[in-house]
Amino acid sequence: MSTIREAGAGASKVMPLPARAAANTPLPLEHGIARNPGMKLDLGFLESVRSVNRSALERRVATLTKRRSVKADNQAAWLLRAIACMDLTTLNSNDTDERVRRLCAKAVNPLRRDIVEGLGISGEIIRPAAVCVYHPFVATAVDALRGTGIHVAAVSTAFPHGLAPLSTRLQEIEASVKDGADEIDVVIPRGLVYGAKWRELFNEIVAMRAACGDAHLKVILGTGDLATLRNVMLASMVAMMAGADFIKTSTGKESVNATLPVGLTMVRAIRAYFEETGYLIGFKPAGGISTAKVALDWLVLMKEELGRPWLEPDLFRFGASSLLTDIERQLEHHLTGHYSANHRHAMA
Repeated sequence: MSTIREAGAGASKVMPLPARAAANTPLPLEHGIARNPGMKLDLGFLESVRSVNRSALERRVATLTKRRSVKADNQAAWLLRAIACMDLTTLNSNDTDERVRRLCAKAVNPLRRDIVEGLGISGEIIRPAAVCVYHPFVATAVDALRGTGIHVAAVSTAFPHGLAPLSTRLQEIEASVKDGADEIDVVIPRGLVYGAKWRELFNEIVAMRAACGDAHLKVILGTGDLATLRNVMLASMVAMMAGADFIKTSTGKESVNATLPVGLTMVRAIRAYFEETGYLIGFKPAGGISTAKVALDWLVLMKEELGRPWLEPDLFRFGASSLLTDIERQLEHHLTGHYSANHRHAMA
């Protein structure tokens, strides 16, 4: 396919990112995102993005978290935005159908009624973007969320390590889609990154994308296992070339999960891919994002680096299980000046 860089008369053309409107500016009604079709594996382009300056990224992250201070009503508004961009998740060995139903009920009504009324948002529908579960609970979640507009995401492909045969992993994707999942979170075998087996990794993700059909594909890199930011950058780019709709940091099961330097590396890969192809790719940090303060840091990162469109659930998600509890506590504190106990904000 022709790329943006090839479109000019022999010159490299860099497309500007979408307009950076204020964070509380609603997107126009015609806002829509063309799905990433992928592109041929371009090893030359891959080579051009392999240099990653860790020190510079860490300095940038430090300035982002210190310069931006979101307080009072603005903070409450940003936290409501965090809820709307959340994949409410349960990925535990003791998950049951009833636990998933309770989590779905929480997704439909994420805030206590008194908090909703106190914030003056009774007429608004603010819910997580998706509920994320293991394959055996997809049908349960689909049934519980029918008619709510909340997506059902399934973790597939031998989550969290991705070490089953490819045919088995593809069958799991197909089974989850058949049960009603409209988003599929897949994991890559990290060994392919260590061995720089980019063609094999590309082909696997292409096959996963095909197995998803109309369901959107989120590719989990397992960044805590990738050792270097260079590996993170290259794996991100290969995933997007293969047709990923989202790239995601972690399974939440690694010893190190989502960190801001890793996130910055991945969003700059998203920017580079956009400049090359014109397609907007989503980003999902997951693992260890459990407090409202950390969520705000991620929202600031997205706004500053990629702009207002990446504060919408079409392009940004938190993978979170306990984050909603802390956000609800912070919103209650905003209204009353007091923090409540966690058990007053039951999850599942």
